[in-house]
Amino acid sequence: MNVRRRLISATAVTAAAALGLGALSACSSDSAATGNTDKFDVVASFYPMAFLAEQIGGDHANVTSLTEPGQEPHDLEISTKQRAQLEEADAALFLKGLQPAVDEAVSQTGIKTKIDAAGLTTLEDHGSTEHDHEGEEGHAEEKGHAEEEEHARDPHIWLDPVKYAEVAEGVGKAFEKADPDHAADYKKNTAALVEKLNGLDGEFESGLKNTKTKVFFTNHAAFGYLAERYGLTQEAISGLDPESEPSAARVKELQQEAKADGVTTVFYETLVSDKTAKTLARDAKLKTDVLDPLEGITDKSRGDDYFQVMEANLKALRAALGAK
Repeated sequence: MNVRRRLISATAVTAAAALGLGALSACSSDSAATGNTDKFDVVASFYPMAFLAEQIGGDHANVTSLTEPGQEPHDLEISTKQRAQLEEADAALFLKGLQPAVDEAVSQTGIKTKIDAAGLTTLEDHGSTEHDHEGEEGHAEEKGHAEEEEHARDPHIWLDPVKYAEVAEGVGKAFEKADPDHAADYKKNTAALVEKLNGLDGEFESGLKNTKTKVFFTNHAAFGYLAERYGLTQEAISGLDPESEPSAARVKELQQEAKADGVTTVFYETLVSDKTAKTLARDAKLKTDVLDPLEGITDKSRGDDYFQVMEANLKALRAALGAK
């Protein structure tokens, strides 16, 4: 096993536990007594990956995230310190295609265990909206087919509990292989997480089965997998890029669609500007609410972890869609 031994003081462990880093909390008593811990050091790209690593790694993993709470993950740039952090880690857990800077940094490191969540399930194309393609027709043939597919695939797999469970199973197997001394615990933790995700899937399925409308408006196209899983239609103001601005034609199209499909609410997010969503809602006389893409947990989040925020998302969707 290539897990490095690290010296972590009792004070550091206590502080980590207070910050909610469950990966360190359970062994605090042993650490206080000996001054040493033997951890499987995992660097995760952003919150959904860090959450998986913490849940599966449990007592044996020391998990750090490259994306700070409140930081928009799409825009992340890797610092020199973070590159060094990656080099020293036992494993990197990331989602290829979401954060180009992370993809590049991981590819350049000599880290032995590189876990790409995108390779643990099937990615699809949910990001295209009419305004995404304006002016692109003349350039489409110039692009290679592989490149076009790469940019079209939707990375937001964690918002579908079923796909997130598939990723969890793959991460669990990778942890077992990389740190075989604790394989039994990783297997057990993975099974427990998958069971909770299956339960969440059941809640969404039953909670969204009978609704007055199946169409919902979002700030950017993050909820394609969730919509597909539960028979809904996501209409995004922007495409997969949360910072892209919609065309006037796209806004007018959404206003018309709101009337036709009985849409009541425009959803916005916590980590990106809500200006466009609120302008559309005002002009179309619609309500606004938060539908959290769970790219990070902050003080504004409606919950302290993945499951709590997903429960809040379900409640918001049920209200907006007129669930019976």
